[in-house]
Amino acid sequence: MKKVLIVAVLFTAMVFGCLGTGNAQTIENELYLITPVSKDVHDPVLKAFAEYAKKKFNVDVKTSAIPKGTPVAYGQIIEWKGNPQADIFWGGEGTLFDDLAAQGLLEKIQLPKKMWDEIPESIGKPVPLPLKDPKQFWVGTMLEPYGIIYQPKLVKRLGVEIKDWDDLLNPKLKGQIAQCTPDRSSSSHATVEVVLMTHGWEKGWDWMRKLAANTGIFTARSRDVPSVVAKGEFAVGFGVPSYMAFAEVLGGYDVMYVYPSNAYVTPEPMSVLKGAPHAKAAHAFIEFLLSEDGQKLISQLGVYPVTPKYKVQGAPGSNQEKAVAFTGGMRSFFDIQVGNVYNVQQAGDKKRIEDVNSYFRKEITEKHKDIVKEK
Repeated sequence: MKKVLIVAVLFTAMVFGCLGTGNAQTIENELYLITPVSKDVHDPVLKAFAEYAKKKFNVDVKTSAIPKGTPVAYGQIIEWKGNPQADIFWGGEGTLFDDLAAQGLLEKIQLPKKMWDEIPESIGKPVPLPLKDPKQFWVGTMLEPYGIIYQPKLVKRLGVEIKDWDDLLNPKLKGQIAQCTPDRSSSSHATVEVVLMTHGWEKGWDWMRKLAANTGIFTARSRDVPSVVAKGEFAVGFGVPSYMAFAEVLGGYDVMYVYPSNAYVTPEPMSVLKGAPHAKAAHAFIEFLLSEDGQKLISQLGVYPVTPKYKVQGAPGSNQEKAVAFTGGMRSFFDIQVGNVYNVQQAGDKKRIEDVNSYFRKEITEKHKDIVKEK
Protein backbone atom coordinates (compact mmCIF):
# COMPACT_ATOMS: atom_id res chain seq x y z
CA MET A 1 0.00 0.00 0.00
CA LYS A 2 2.84 2.33 0.91
CA LYS A 3 4.59 1.56 -2.41
CA VAL A 4 1.42 2.32 -4.35
CA LEU A 5 1.04 5.63 -2.50
CA ILE A 6 4.66 6.59 -3.18
CA VAL A 7 4.29 5.77 -6.89
CA ALA A 8 1.07 7.78 -7.06
CA VAL A 9 2.70 10.77 -5.37
CA LEU A 10 5.72 10.59 -7.68
CA PHE A 11 3.49 10.29 -10.76
CA THR A 12 1.39 13.27 -9.67
CA ALA A 13 4.50 15.33 -8.99
CA MET A 14 5.90 14.41 -12.39
CA VAL A 15 2.67 15.38 -14.20
CA PHE A 16 2.34 18.69 -12.40
CA GLY A 17 6.05 19.32 -12.86
CA CYS A 18 5.67 18.86 -16.61
CA LEU A 19 2.63 21.08 -16.68
CA GLY A 20 4.35 23.66 -14.59
CA THR A 21 7.27 23.96 -16.98
CA GLY A 22 5.32 23.22 -20.14
CA ASN A 23 3.71 26.63 -20.45
CA ALA A 24 7.11 28.29 -20.31
CA GLN A 25 8.75 25.81 -22.71
CA THR A 26 6.14 25.34 -25.41
CA ILE A 27 8.14 27.45 -27.87
CA GLU A 28 11.81 28.28 -28.18
CA ASN A 29 13.18 31.67 -27.16
CA GLU A 30 14.52 32.61 -30.61
CA LEU A 31 13.02 33.12 -34.08
CA TYR A 32 14.77 34.05 -37.31
CA LEU A 33 13.29 34.95 -40.71
CA ILE A 34 14.88 35.03 -44.13
CA THR A 35 12.75 37.36 -46.19
CA PRO A 36 12.46 39.84 -49.06
CA VAL A 37 9.66 41.57 -47.12
CA SER A 38 11.05 44.93 -46.07
CA LYS A 39 11.55 46.01 -42.48
CA ASP A 40 8.57 48.37 -42.89
CA VAL A 41 6.49 45.22 -42.33
CA HIS A 42 8.65 42.58 -40.69
CA ASP A 43 9.95 44.79 -37.88
CA PRO A 44 6.52 45.69 -36.41
CA VAL A 45 5.28 42.13 -36.92
CA LEU A 46 8.27 40.59 -35.13
CA LYS A 47 7.91 43.09 -32.29
CA ALA A 48 4.22 42.24 -31.90
CA PHE A 49 4.98 38.49 -31.95
CA ALA A 50 7.53 38.90 -29.16
CA GLU A 51 4.86 40.61 -27.05
CA TYR A 52 2.36 37.87 -27.92
CA ALA A 53 4.84 35.11 -27.01
CA LYS A 54 5.55 36.71 -23.65
CA LYS A 55 1.86 36.96 -22.87
CA LYS A 56 0.80 33.52 -24.11
CA PHE A 57 3.86 31.36 -23.39
CA ASN A 58 5.75 33.49 -20.85
CA VAL A 59 8.78 33.26 -23.13
CA ASP A 60 11.06 36.17 -24.05
CA VAL A 61 11.63 35.51 -27.73
CA LYS A 62 14.61 37.07 -29.46
CA THR A 63 13.60 37.83 -33.05
CA SER A 64 15.57 38.87 -36.09
CA ALA A 65 15.31 38.92 -39.89
CA ILE A 66 17.86 38.18 -42.58
CA PRO A 67 16.90 40.59 -45.40
CA LYS A 68 17.42 38.97 -48.80
CA GLY A 69 15.83 39.47 -52.19
CA THR A 70 13.60 36.55 -53.13
CA PRO A 71 15.98 34.88 -55.64
CA VAL A 72 18.90 35.22 -53.19
CA ALA A 73 16.86 33.90 -50.26
CA TYR A 74 15.70 30.96 -52.36
CA GLY A 75 19.29 30.15 -53.34
CA GLN A 76 20.47 30.46 -49.75
CA ILE A 77 17.86 27.98 -48.52
CA ILE A 78 18.98 25.48 -51.14
CA GLU A 79 22.62 25.96 -50.06
CA TRP A 80 21.67 25.25 -46.44
CA LYS A 81 20.57 21.76 -47.56
CA GLY A 82 18.15 21.16 -44.71
CA ASN A 83 20.40 22.67 -42.05
CA PRO A 84 19.09 26.26 -42.15
CA GLN A 85 20.28 29.25 -40.18
CA ALA A 86 16.74 30.66 -40.24
CA ASP A 87 13.37 29.24 -39.22
CA ILE A 88 10.98 30.86 -41.68
CA PHE A 89 11.02 31.87 -45.33
CA TRP A 90 8.56 34.73 -45.89
CA GLY A 91 7.58 36.50 -49.10
CA GLY A 92 7.94 36.25 -52.85
CA GLU A 93 6.31 34.06 -55.45
CA GLY A 94 4.55 30.87 -54.42
CA THR A 95 6.21 28.89 -57.22
CA LEU A 96 9.56 29.10 -55.43
CA PHE A 97 7.97 27.69 -52.29
CA ASP A 98 6.52 24.82 -54.33
CA ASP A 99 9.99 24.10 -55.66
CA LEU A 100 11.55 24.13 -52.17
CA ALA A 101 8.82 21.78 -50.95
CA ALA A 102 9.54 19.41 -53.84
CA GLN A 103 13.19 19.36 -52.75
CA GLY A 104 12.16 18.42 -49.20
CA LEU A 105 13.34 21.72 -47.73
CA LEU A 106 10.05 22.82 -46.13
CA GLU A 107 8.04 21.53 -43.19
CA LYS A 108 4.24 21.23 -43.24
CA ILE A 109 2.40 24.19 -41.70
CA GLN A 110 0.80 23.45 -38.32
CA LEU A 111 -2.35 25.54 -37.95
CA PRO A 112 -5.78 25.02 -36.39
CA LYS A 113 -8.03 23.51 -39.09
CA LYS A 114 -10.56 26.35 -38.78
CA MET A 115 -7.86 28.97 -39.38
CA TRP A 116 -6.51 27.07 -42.40
CA ASP A 117 -9.97 26.55 -43.91
CA GLU A 118 -10.88 30.24 -43.60
CA ILE A 119 -8.21 31.13 -46.15
CA PRO A 120 -9.61 30.64 -49.69
CA GLU A 121 -7.74 28.35 -52.04
CA SER A 122 -7.29 31.08 -54.64
CA ILE A 123 -8.30 34.54 -55.82
CA GLY A 124 -8.59 36.15 -59.24
CA LYS A 125 -10.02 35.55 -62.76
CA PRO A 126 -9.55 34.36 -65.46
CA VAL A 127 -6.50 32.67 -63.91
CA PRO A 128 -6.91 31.61 -60.25
CA LEU A 129 -3.96 32.70 -58.08
CA PRO A 130 -3.26 30.22 -55.22
CA LEU A 131 -3.39 31.63 -51.67
CA LYS A 132 -2.16 28.45 -49.97
CA ASP A 133 -0.55 25.13 -50.80
CA PRO A 134 -2.99 22.18 -50.88
CA LYS A 135 -0.20 20.05 -49.34
CA GLN A 136 0.25 22.68 -46.58
CA PHE A 137 3.94 23.43 -47.15
CA TRP A 138 3.21 27.18 -47.40
CA VAL A 139 0.40 29.57 -46.62
CA GLY A 140 -0.42 33.11 -47.70
CA THR A 141 -0.20 35.72 -44.96
CA MET A 142 -1.49 38.95 -46.55
CA LEU A 143 -2.61 40.28 -49.92
CA GLU A 144 -0.50 42.91 -51.57
CA PRO A 145 -0.66 44.28 -55.12
CA TYR A 146 2.38 45.18 -57.20
CA GLY A 147 1.27 48.43 -58.80
CA ILE A 148 2.24 52.00 -59.57
CA ILE A 149 3.37 54.74 -57.20
CA TYR A 150 3.42 58.34 -58.35
CA GLN A 151 4.24 61.85 -57.15
CA PRO A 152 1.00 63.85 -57.61
CA LYS A 153 2.55 67.31 -57.93
CA LEU A 154 5.21 66.18 -60.37
CA VAL A 155 2.74 64.18 -62.47
CA LYS A 156 0.37 67.15 -62.62
CA ARG A 157 3.21 69.44 -63.68
CA LEU A 158 4.00 67.03 -66.51
CA GLY A 159 0.35 67.00 -67.62
CA VAL A 160 -0.11 63.26 -67.14
CA GLU A 161 -2.79 61.09 -65.50
CA ILE A 162 -1.86 57.71 -64.01
CA LYS A 163 -4.75 55.24 -63.96
CA ASP A 164 -3.44 52.09 -65.64
CA TRP A 165 -0.32 50.46 -67.10
CA ASP A 166 -0.51 52.08 -70.55
CA ASP A 167 -0.42 55.55 -69.00
CA LEU A 168 3.26 54.88 -68.23
CA LEU A 169 4.05 54.95 -71.96
CA ASN A 170 3.09 58.62 -72.32
CA PRO A 171 6.06 60.43 -73.96
CA LYS A 172 5.69 63.21 -71.35
CA LEU A 173 7.09 60.75 -68.80
CA LYS A 174 10.43 60.35 -70.60
CA GLY A 175 13.16 59.98 -67.98
CA GLN A 176 10.59 60.10 -65.16
CA ILE A 177 10.04 56.40 -64.41
CA ALA A 178 11.92 54.34 -61.82
CA GLN A 179 11.97 50.55 -61.87
CA CYS A 180 14.06 47.64 -60.62
CA THR A 181 15.30 44.83 -62.85
CA PRO A 182 13.47 41.47 -62.54
CA ASP A 183 16.62 39.57 -61.60
CA ARG A 184 16.92 41.74 -58.47
CA SER A 185 13.29 41.88 -57.43
CA SER A 186 10.44 39.37 -57.31
CA SER A 187 7.89 42.19 -57.49
CA SER A 188 9.50 43.50 -60.69
CA HIS A 189 9.75 39.99 -62.09
CA ALA A 190 6.08 39.25 -61.42
CA THR A 191 5.04 42.59 -62.93
CA VAL A 192 7.08 41.98 -66.07
CA GLU A 193 5.33 38.60 -66.32
CA VAL A 194 1.94 40.32 -66.06
CA VAL A 195 2.92 42.44 -69.09
CA LEU A 196 4.15 39.40 -71.04
CA MET A 197 1.09 37.32 -70.19
CA THR A 198 -1.25 40.18 -71.07
CA HIS A 199 0.27 40.98 -74.47
CA GLY A 200 2.17 37.82 -75.40
CA TRP A 201 5.97 37.39 -75.61
CA GLU A 202 6.79 39.64 -78.60
CA LYS A 203 4.24 42.42 -77.98
CA GLY A 204 4.98 42.24 -74.26
CA TRP A 205 8.67 42.93 -74.80
CA ASP A 206 7.78 45.74 -77.19
CA TRP A 207 5.71 47.26 -74.34
CA MET A 208 8.66 46.86 -71.96
CA ARG A 209 10.97 48.62 -74.44
CA LYS A 210 8.55 51.55 -74.58
CA LEU A 211 8.57 51.63 -70.78
CA ALA A 212 12.37 51.57 -70.84
CA ALA A 213 12.35 54.61 -73.13
CA ASN A 214 10.64 56.54 -70.31
CA THR A 215 12.77 54.99 -67.56
CA GLY A 216 15.31 57.26 -65.90
CA ILE A 217 16.74 54.75 -63.42
CA PHE A 218 17.01 51.03 -62.71
CA THR A 219 17.42 50.89 -58.95
CA ALA A 220 19.60 48.42 -57.05
CA ARG A 221 16.67 47.25 -54.90
CA SER A 222 12.90 47.24 -55.30
CA ARG A 223 12.63 49.21 -52.05
CA ASP A 224 14.52 52.08 -53.69
CA VAL A 225 11.81 52.62 -56.32
CA PRO A 226 9.15 54.17 -54.04
CA SER A 227 11.88 56.01 -52.16
CA VAL A 228 13.14 57.96 -55.18
CA VAL A 229 9.56 58.76 -56.23
CA ALA A 230 8.62 59.97 -52.74
CA LYS A 231 11.62 62.30 -52.74
CA GLY A 232 10.50 63.77 -56.08
CA GLU A 233 13.55 62.51 -57.98
CA PHE A 234 11.25 60.64 -60.38
CA ALA A 235 7.54 60.97 -61.08
CA VAL A 236 6.47 57.32 -61.26
CA GLY A 237 7.53 53.91 -59.92
CA PHE A 238 6.76 50.63 -61.73
CA GLY A 239 5.94 47.28 -60.07
CA VAL A 240 5.88 48.58 -56.49
CA PRO A 241 4.46 46.52 -53.59
CA SER A 242 1.65 48.45 -51.90
CA TYR A 243 3.22 48.36 -48.43
CA MET A 244 6.48 49.84 -49.70
CA ALA A 245 4.52 52.71 -51.21
CA PHE A 246 2.42 53.19 -48.08
CA ALA A 247 5.54 53.28 -45.93
CA GLU A 248 6.40 56.53 -47.71
CA VAL A 249 3.00 57.96 -46.70
CA LEU A 250 3.69 57.02 -43.09
CA GLY A 251 7.04 58.74 -43.51
CA GLY A 252 5.25 61.99 -44.36
CA TYR A 253 5.63 61.99 -48.15
CA ASP A 254 2.90 63.01 -50.59
CA VAL A 255 2.54 60.02 -52.93
CA MET A 256 -0.38 58.14 -54.46
CA TYR A 257 -0.83 54.53 -55.53
CA VAL A 258 -2.65 52.82 -58.39
CA TYR A 259 -3.75 49.18 -58.42
CA PRO A 260 -3.79 48.64 -62.21
CA SER A 261 -5.78 46.04 -64.16
CA ASN A 262 -4.52 42.48 -63.72
CA ALA A 263 -1.68 43.59 -61.41
CA TYR A 264 -0.07 40.67 -59.62
CA VAL A 265 -1.39 40.25 -56.09
CA THR A 266 1.01 38.33 -53.89
CA PRO A 267 -0.22 36.40 -50.86
CA GLU A 268 3.30 36.81 -49.39
CA PRO A 269 3.72 33.08 -48.75
CA MET A 270 5.29 31.82 -45.54
CA SER A 271 6.78 28.45 -44.68
CA VAL A 272 8.78 26.76 -41.95
CA LEU A 273 12.15 25.53 -43.17
CA LYS A 274 12.94 21.84 -42.78
CA GLY A 275 15.39 21.45 -39.92
CA ALA A 276 14.50 24.88 -38.51
CA PRO A 277 16.33 25.35 -35.19
CA HIS A 278 13.25 26.98 -33.62
CA ALA A 279 10.39 25.19 -35.37
CA LYS A 280 7.83 25.53 -32.55
CA ALA A 281 8.33 29.29 -32.41
CA ALA A 282 8.05 29.37 -36.20
CA HIS A 283 4.66 27.64 -36.24
CA ALA A 284 3.46 29.89 -33.40
CA PHE A 285 4.56 32.94 -35.42
CA ILE A 286 2.48 31.87 -38.43
CA GLU A 287 -0.55 31.25 -36.24
CA PHE A 288 -0.15 34.69 -34.66
CA LEU A 289 0.13 36.42 -38.03
CA LEU A 290 -3.07 34.77 -39.29
CA SER A 291 -4.99 35.55 -36.10
CA GLU A 292 -7.32 38.54 -35.81
CA ASP A 293 -4.62 40.53 -33.99
CA GLY A 294 -2.02 39.68 -36.62
CA GLN A 295 -4.26 40.52 -39.57
CA LYS A 296 -5.33 43.77 -37.90
CA LEU A 297 -1.68 44.68 -37.43
CA ILE A 298 -0.71 44.15 -41.06
CA SER A 299 -3.78 46.12 -42.18
CA GLN A 300 -2.14 49.21 -40.68
CA LEU A 301 0.86 48.76 -42.96
CA GLY A 302 -0.63 49.10 -46.45
CA VAL A 303 -1.49 45.44 -47.11
CA TYR A 304 -4.72 43.48 -46.95
CA PRO A 305 -5.94 40.51 -44.86
CA VAL A 306 -5.73 37.10 -46.53
CA THR A 307 -8.92 35.97 -44.78
CA PRO A 308 -12.25 37.35 -46.09
CA LYS A 309 -13.75 37.99 -42.64
CA TYR A 310 -11.10 40.61 -41.83
CA LYS A 311 -11.09 44.02 -43.50
CA VAL A 312 -8.95 47.15 -43.39
CA GLN A 313 -10.91 49.31 -40.99
CA GLY A 314 -10.04 51.63 -38.13
CA ALA A 315 -10.90 54.84 -36.34
CA PRO A 316 -10.92 58.13 -38.29
CA GLY A 317 -7.34 59.24 -38.87
CA SER A 318 -5.92 55.76 -38.14
CA ASN A 319 -3.28 54.13 -40.33
CA GLN A 320 -5.96 51.72 -41.57
CA GLU A 321 -8.09 54.56 -42.86
CA LYS A 322 -5.05 56.25 -44.37
CA ALA A 323 -4.28 52.98 -46.19
CA VAL A 324 -7.85 52.75 -47.50
CA ALA A 325 -7.68 56.31 -48.85
CA PHE A 326 -4.22 55.63 -50.30
CA THR A 327 -5.47 52.74 -52.43
CA GLY A 328 -8.70 54.37 -53.59
CA GLY A 329 -11.13 53.22 -50.91
CA MET A 330 -10.58 49.44 -51.02
CA ARG A 331 -10.98 47.55 -47.73
CA SER A 332 -10.65 43.95 -48.90
CA PHE A 333 -9.65 42.11 -52.05
CA PHE A 334 -12.65 39.87 -51.45
CA ASP A 335 -14.99 42.85 -51.98
CA ILE A 336 -13.87 43.43 -55.57
CA GLN A 337 -13.46 41.52 -58.81
CA VAL A 338 -9.76 40.65 -58.93
CA GLY A 339 -8.35 40.33 -62.43
CA ASN A 340 -5.39 37.97 -62.80
CA VAL A 341 -3.53 36.74 -65.88
CA TYR A 342 -0.43 35.57 -64.00
CA ASN A 343 -0.01 31.84 -64.54
CA VAL A 344 1.83 30.36 -61.56
CA GLN A 345 3.02 27.20 -63.35
CA GLN A 346 4.28 29.05 -66.39
CA ALA A 347 5.97 31.85 -64.45
CA GLY A 348 7.50 29.41 -61.99
CA ASP A 349 9.26 27.29 -64.59
CA LYS A 350 13.03 27.61 -63.99
CA LYS A 351 13.82 27.99 -67.67
CA ARG A 352 11.10 30.63 -68.03
CA ILE A 353 12.50 32.58 -65.07
CA GLU A 354 15.99 32.58 -66.58
CA ASP A 355 14.66 33.41 -70.05
CA VAL A 356 12.78 36.46 -68.73
CA ASN A 357 15.70 37.70 -66.64
CA SER A 358 18.22 37.08 -69.40
CA TYR A 359 16.12 38.77 -72.08
CA PHE A 360 15.51 41.79 -69.86
CA ARG A 361 19.21 42.06 -69.08
CA LYS A 362 20.36 41.80 -72.71
CA GLU A 363 17.55 43.63 -74.50
CA ILE A 364 16.47 46.21 -71.92
CA THR A 365 19.15 46.96 -69.34
CA GLU A 366 22.23 46.67 -71.57
CA LYS A 367 20.55 48.55 -74.44
CA HIS A 368 18.82 51.14 -72.28
CA LYS A 369 20.80 54.14 -73.52
CA ASP A 370 20.13 53.21 -77.13
CA ILE A 371 16.42 52.67 -76.46
CA VAL A 372 16.16 56.14 -74.89
CA LYS A 373 17.90 57.73 -77.91
CA GLU A 374 15.62 55.97 -80.38
CA LYS A 375 12.35 57.18 -78.83
